[in-house]
Amino acid sequence: MPETVVIPRKSRHFLPENFIVDKWETILPYYTQLLEWSIDNVDDLKEWFASRSELEAVLAEDAGWRYIRMTCDTTNEEYRQQFNFFISEIEPHIAPLTQRLNEIALESPYLEMLPEAGYAIMIRRLKSDVAIFRTENIPLHTKIQQEAQQYGAINGAMTVTIDGQEITLQQAADKLQSTAEAVRSNAYKAISQRRLEDKDRLDKLFTDLITLRNQIALNAGFQNYRDYMFAAMGRFDYSPADCRQFHEAVATEVVPLMNEQVKQRKALLGLKTLKPWDKNVDTQGREPLKPFENSQDLIDKTIECFSKLDPFLGQCLSTMKKMGHLDLESRKGKSPGGYNYPLAETGVPFIFMNATSNLRDMITMLHEGGHAVHSFLMRDLELNDFKNPPSEVAELASMAMELISLDFWHLYFEDEDELQRAKKEHLGQIIETLPWVATIDQFQHWIYENPNHTIEERNAEWLSVFEKFSDDITDWSGLATEKAYVWHKQLHLFEVPFYYIEYGMAQLGAIAVWKNFKEDPDKGLQGYKDALSLGYTCSIPEIYEAAGIKFDFSQSYIKELMAFVKEEMNKL
Repeated sequence: MPETVVIPRKSRHFLPENFIVDKWETILPYYTQLLEWSIDNVDDLKEWFASRSELEAVLAEDAGWRYIRMTCDTTNEEYRQQFNFFISEIEPHIAPLTQRLNEIALESPYLEMLPEAGYAIMIRRLKSDVAIFRTENIPLHTKIQQEAQQYGAINGAMTVTIDGQEITLQQAADKLQSTAEAVRSNAYKAISQRRLEDKDRLDKLFTDLITLRNQIALNAGFQNYRDYMFAAMGRFDYSPADCRQFHEAVATEVVPLMNEQVKQRKALLGLKTLKPWDKNVDTQGREPLKPFENSQDLIDKTIECFSKLDPFLGQCLSTMKKMGHLDLESRKGKSPGGYNYPLAETGVPFIFMNATSNLRDMITMLHEGGHAVHSFLMRDLELNDFKNPPSEVAELASMAMELISLDFWHLYFEDEDELQRAKKEHLGQIIETLPWVATIDQFQHWIYENPNHTIEERNAEWLSVFEKFSDDITDWSGLATEKAYVWHKQLHLFEVPFYYIEYGMAQLGAIAVWKNFKEDPDKGLQGYKDALSLGYTCSIPEIYEAAGIKFDFSQSYIKELMAFVKEEMNKL
């Protein structure tokens, strides 16, 4: 194991070392200083950007910890109030001042004298932010954040009772790997029925969020929220038309491969009909893979895995463990899902998960660990803006880590048969991931292009899109309602709209990184690290190029990468 260290935050130069975020009145003087700053040359402008960056990093990290505490325990009213205080009493004051600071930056005659590296990308984003800002949207953004919290609270409260034991939905999902059909079907039905108990609440919540989001778009002069979000997310390097190209390419090149996999699964299981609860059980009747015993075992094995790949990578996770920046166990009252939260001032992120003991949890840890490594690699970049890469790059870090770590999965599986099985399952999951990404993304495009739809129309569209990207083997008879509401489990739709296509684009990039790594491990790994170290100082295509891959989601490129994945699966 690498030596563990605690990384102190860097010294502050603009804010006092003992500054804490307690109320708006203590923050305002620093914004006032920035607004009144005398910028007489390019050095003054750089110092102004650095001071602004420090302030924004402190505020971002404070908000981060409020969010982390709230999601770790959704039942704690104090944590909820602390988070709500920030988004209702701090953020609304920040927004108009941020707009004015952006305008000051763009009005500066010294802007063009800044070095190209990093600043050009940041300035491009500032121009877009200024163009879409509307004062009347500030309270709407606040309202959306408050409303979206309900999704985590509703899901965090969901439990089921199986065999007399109350367990979380994540824990119940482990039973879908049982070799006993009755156990699988009972678990699936229990999970689905529990979700359906809150379907009306979630439908209303989603409808309310659509209304609020659509109003933001209209206020900003956009035809729909989809187009607004492309601008708000800084999607300068691709368009909605490119997304549609991705959808069609996946339908043409990947869905048939998935269909083939599911057909083979049905045959191996010897089933007359394959039901949704038969998708995770081992086809040879073996017990579920158990790559770790508990969360402590998971992190220790992952630290060793990363260290074997590169000592620096292991040191990143070891530091997070030492600093208490990990919360991995699934428990009642905890928000669903998993994330790596970048902490802007210290540069040491926080990983949140709902782990039980299955393969998916192990891969989630590798995934979030990839995000964490990204934070460390960007830590010394000059400005906070440079450390906020777009999701297409952030997800490349995480999804590539899942694949380049494959050579060290023996640390989780001592048995060779289990090791090969784990690898094959994961590669098979990639073939299923791309159609699901296309499903969620195409569904979102329709939702926000048609914001005044009814719940019935929404369900009908969901089923249409779901069918397009699903296999034709799975039998959903008797499960019509469950099928119509599968999308309710997707957190991104409720909390971070349009943050999903990135998983598909990054999955393609990750396969390409892995292909390079297989051909030349040292060069492939260095390309991966070089690309991530750029943060957001270059365009997405340039960052991908630094990794030695292409930012491409054409049908021909997807076909090429899927052929490589199939070839690797056949070797196992």
